[in-house]
Amino acid sequence: MEFAELIKTAKVENVQLSCSGLPPIKGTLCITSHHLLLSSQPGGNGEQGTVELWLLIRNVDAVEKSVQNLSWYQTSRTNSSHQDTRVASSLGTITLKCKDLKVLQLEIPGMEECLNIASSTETPKHEAQGWMAALPPPIFLRTNCLRGAWRLSCANGDFTICSSYPPAVIVPATVDDNILKKAARFRQGGRFPVLSYYHKKNRTVMLRSSQPLIGPNRKRCQEDEVLLSAALDGGGRGFIIDTRSAQAAKQARMMGGGTEPTSSYPRWKRLHRPLERGRPLQESFIKLVEACNDTSLSMDRWLSKLESSKWLAHVKGALSTACLAAQCMEREEACVLVHGAEGTDTTLLVTALVQVILDPDCRTLAGFQGLLEREWIEAGHPFHFRCAHSAYSHARLKQEAPIFLLFLDCVWQLGRQFPFSLQFSERLLLVLFEHTYASCYGTFLCNSEKERRLCKVKEKTHSLWAWLNQPSERKKHLNPLYTYNALVIWPSVEPQSLQLWQGLFLRWIRSSQYLEEAWAEIQRLVTSCEDAPEGSAGCTLCHSQPDAAYPLTSAGTTNEG
Repeated sequence: MEFAELIKTAKVENVQLSCSGLPPIKGTLCITSHHLLLSSQPGGNGEQGTVELWLLIRNVDAVEKSVQNLSWYQTSRTNSSHQDTRVASSLGTITLKCKDLKVLQLEIPGMEECLNIASSTETPKHEAQGWMAALPPPIFLRTNCLRGAWRLSCANGDFTICSSYPPAVIVPATVDDNILKKAARFRQGGRFPVLSYYHKKNRTVMLRSSQPLIGPNRKRCQEDEVLLSAALDGGGRGFIIDTRSAQAAKQARMMGGGTEPTSSYPRWKRLHRPLERGRPLQESFIKLVEACNDTSLSMDRWLSKLESSKWLAHVKGALSTACLAAQCMEREEACVLVHGAEGTDTTLLVTALVQVILDPDCRTLAGFQGLLEREWIEAGHPFHFRCAHSAYSHARLKQEAPIFLLFLDCVWQLGRQFPFSLQFSERLLLVLFEHTYASCYGTFLCNSEKERRLCKVKEKTHSLWAWLNQPSERKKHLNPLYTYNALVIWPSVEPQSLQLWQGLFLRWIRSSQYLEEAWAEIQRLVTSCEDAPEGSAGCTLCHSQPDAAYPLTSAGTTNEG
């Protein structure tokens, strides 16, 4: 059955929309198979084109409804007397809590209409139905700078070695596909070590994988040992950064998992940097949103709730771990292997942040899109499981976790501390947040490349990147203050350095009009300066120095140097 057949009421007049920060709007509400549309054109409050709301139904995270019975007396005039007649009516209120954290309230005349509309927005939606023809997203593989030491393996072309890996992965050139197949059996989910990033400055590499399956009997895998030894290119040393605590890794060994024993991997040193994922991270997200939405709190109470949510502690942990991995490559000139348990969550969080910190190319708009494609989409982050619901849903599914949102928050912190070094603006990060939870594009659909092929996502959907890279859209997401910075950007994780991402978490609580006007003025000044004749004084913005780079020690302190 098509979703359109489940719509009992397709159009309702005199619906009032209320949203924080905006005056109430009255108009005509229409429901399609994919959108709620409210227009204040004739049929609403009679004003031509005042407001038009388009709400993607898949963006609705939770629906709350209530119905109020109303009655009044209406006077009717007859030839001989006046007669009062009691008239009964009802008014329904639907509160739509969206995955992008927006909250909308619709006041709908009539109980039946209210219940029908609520039912339509609560009906399960199927992602891959009714979509336009595809524009495939670009493929980002950089192998030209690996100097023959690494190769592109297509051993996973049919996804039989690892269901969550892409068909092609980069591995040491001296390791053949038979070794890869045997090493995959030794790693959870088949996620054997593959190249994540090549640091051209000192020719060090970063790999990622899942945990080894050593179990309580401390099993060994010669092929896995050969693979990691080959990654060191015959010399040097490496660090294994485990995103679990030592205790969690020990407990995993009793369940068949574990971590690499030093005796079998003598040239690798293991470091534990625990990062939360799964349910604890989702609860932290929910508590933060609840605190931000409660405008009745006093300052002390609000700060207490912000701290108890532990969200900024998660941001600090992610940035600190990424800086540790970056230091191992940049300062120690050592190779790095990052993994947790499955290797699809905190592992990707760290490897992606490392590249933003170290590589200026990943801080450009095109480079950042390529990073997301490689380290999140192709690398098998389960977006469908992790982003099924946002902070409002009453469904508490075990697999939900805002890992990708935590990554975006960390990138926002980098952009705030180094405002000249990122070519893209906060607006791009907000767009990415919205589209991971509810999108009319196919870029973030499914949990892996294998699932996307089975669902024929590229044949049935458009690419988000194709839309973002249109000249008119691209300009909207650029940082007008950007200056290419070849240096490493080392963030500070001191308490006074990390801030709440107000542009996201307070986005629908308070107006951003003045901030948007300020950015528009900056854009105007930069544009006018670019158009100024050569040799003129120009604008003071153009004479600003690029961001300085302050290295971060593993303890989280900054060292000027």
